[in-house]
Amino acid sequence: MRKRTLKSKLFRLLLLVAIAVGVIAPFTFLTPEQGEEEIVAEPVKVKEEKVEQKTVEQPLHSVNLPDFAAITDVKQKKRAFFNFLKPAIERENERLLSQRAEIVTIKSKVVLEESVSDNELAFIAKLAKQYRVNTSYSLLQQLDELLLKVDIIPTELVLVQAANESAWGTSRFAKIGLNFFGLWCYKPGCGMVPNGRNRGAKHEVAAFQSVDEAVVKYIRNINTHGPYNVFRAIRADLRAHEDTLRPEVLTAGLIPYSQRGTDYVIELNEMLRHNAAYFEPETKVIVIQKGVTQ
Repeated sequence: MRKRTLKSKLFRLLLLVAIAVGVIAPFTFLTPEQGEEEIVAEPVKVKEEKVEQKTVEQPLHSVNLPDFAAITDVKQKKRAFFNFLKPAIERENERLLSQRAEIVTIKSKVVLEESVSDNELAFIAKLAKQYRVNTSYSLLQQLDELLLKVDIIPTELVLVQAANESAWGTSRFAKIGLNFFGLWCYKPGCGMVPNGRNRGAKHEVAAFQSVDEAVVKYIRNINTHGPYNVFRAIRADLRAHEDTLRPEVLTAGLIPYSQRGTDYVIELNEMLRHNAAYFEPETKVIVIQKGVTQ
C-alpha cells in the first residue's frame, strides 16, 4: 500500500512537471499585463556587455554590501553569499507563514459558518488586492485563492536563484541596485538601464533600497503573476499531500523565469545538489583542507 501511495505521488508530480514544460513554455516572453505589478522577472536573459565606464557607478542604496568578487576562496564566497541573503529570505517566509496561518483560521470559521470579524474581513480584502484575487468571488473562494498564493518559497531555492541571476553577488545589478534576481521594472528612472538594451526598449533593471525589499519583490512576483501558476499548483499539490516543499520539484514551475527554459531549471537543480552542504546549519558545513577543519 505504501509503495502504491508513493508511486501515485510520483505520478502526480511528474504530470505537473510535464504540464510545466508543455503548457507554460509559450508564456516565457510575456510582458506585464495592464495593471500588473511593474517589477517582474526578466523575460529574456541578456548578458551584460563589458563596457568600460568613464566614471565609477555609484550604488543606488546605502547597504554595506560585501565585496563578493574579492573573495577568492570559492567555498568562503559561497558561504558569505548565502549567509548575507538568508536572513532576509527567512524573515519574509516567516511573515508569509504567519499570514497563511491567519487565512487558514478564517477559512475554518467560514466552513463552520462562524462569524468573521471586521478586522479579519479587512485583512482578507487587503491581501486580495495585493495578490490580485477577484473580489467578486465568494469569501471562501477568495480564501482558497489566497492559500495558493500566500505561501513560502524554500530558502534553498531562493538562494540558488539569487546566485545564478547575480553571479554570486558580483553582477553590476546586484552591486549597484541590490537586484539579485534579474527583476525588471518599466517606469523611467525606476532602476538601472542595461548595457546594450535594444533600441526602443523601455525596461530597466529594478533597483532596491534594501535586501529585504528585493526578496519581498522577488517572492511576490512568483506568488502573484500568471506565468507562475504551475509553480503555485505544484506547491499546492505538495501541501495537499502533506509533503515537504522540495526545491528540486518546485523548480519545474520556474521555466518561465528564463529564456533558457528547461536548461535553466536543470541548472538550478544542479546548483541545489552541488551546494546542499551550505543549506545545513553552519556547524554542519565542514571543509577540510590540508588537515585543517574550518
